Amino acid sequence: MSKMDVQILGTAKPSLKTQLLLAPNPWQSWSQFFYRLSTILDVCNTAMIVPILSDTGEKTGIYTVLPRKVEIVQYAGQPWIRFEFSDGRRAALELSSVGLMTKYQYSNDFFGESNRALDPTMELVHIQNQGIEEGVKSAATFRFMAVSANWNNDQDLAKERARFSKSNFNPKNAGGLILFPNTYKDVKQIDSKPFVADPDQMNMIQKNVYNYFGVNEDVLQNKAYGDAWSAFYEGAVEPFAKQFSEVVTEMLYTPRERQQGAQILATSDKLQYMSNKDKLEVSAQMADRGLMTRNEIRAIWNMPPLPGDIGKQLPVRGEYYNLGEKGDENNE
Repeated sequence: MSKMDVQILGTAKPSLKTQLLLAPNPWQSWSQFFYRLSTILDVCNTAMIVPILSDTGEKTGIYTVLPRKVEIVQYAGQPWIRFEFSDGRRAALELSSVGLMTKYQYSNDFFGESNRALDPTMELVHIQNQGIEEGVKSAATFRFMAVSANWNNDQDLAKERARFSKSNFNPKNAGGLILFPNTYKDVKQIDSKPFVADPDQMNMIQKNVYNYFGVNEDVLQNKAYGDAWSAFYEGAVEPFAKQFSEVVTEMLYTPRERQQGAQILATSDKLQYMSNKDKLEVSAQMADRGLMTRNEIRAIWNMPPLPGDIGKQLPVRGEYYNLGEKGDENNE
């Protein structure tokens, strides 16, 4: 998400356009803004974007807020959204001035659902981690039990237990050797075997988390490319970019400005995630047919554009001609 580019279309609000072309606000780059925005959306299923206002009330940028509590209230016949932050501060804005991005929106008219649906799976993850921790402890620990008879009362037995612990489990017993007196019999080691999920069960638990967030191991470990990346792009990145574009455009521009072409677009070049073999195939096919300029082809390979108009030229193979176009006498 953080690698997306932002395009500002139209001529409305030129000062705002100039600012947004540089950064969303004075404190973040676009990369940092998108990173935090997508993180908040995944964790809370609702992300709120608010405008930054100048002293005169003009919009000069956008920022993502993370309030502790939000509510929709009516004021002067208009819906407002009221924020309460973790430090106790409060603020309120017209709902039309706030960009609301949501996931899993169902019961609430404005906000997405919580991630409570993932709680049972996360409980299994926690239990699994506890089992692994106990397994490690048990592997480094020996436990024994023994029978000691001929004790008159519980107090004498308690004294013997304290004496045995003091003589065997103290810092002076550096060798770690435990000696049982001949009054003990049936000395046996306790074989403690804590439950640890087998690999299939662990994979099933992890897969539940992957399915919930729409990712897989290759995506999380940055190994996805080609068709795998295209599938993730279509299912996760592009919906995020589309919703962001619609939400921010609506919160920053009036209906009249939007009708005249004012729009903010978040785009991502998914060709960058193709394998070199696939990139070469795309470059060759597009260049042969005159469908991409030289600079567009160079961008696929992360190469700088050519100077002047040479980079804007459309290369094409010599044996292709438009219908009705005359060549030399042999091709006429």
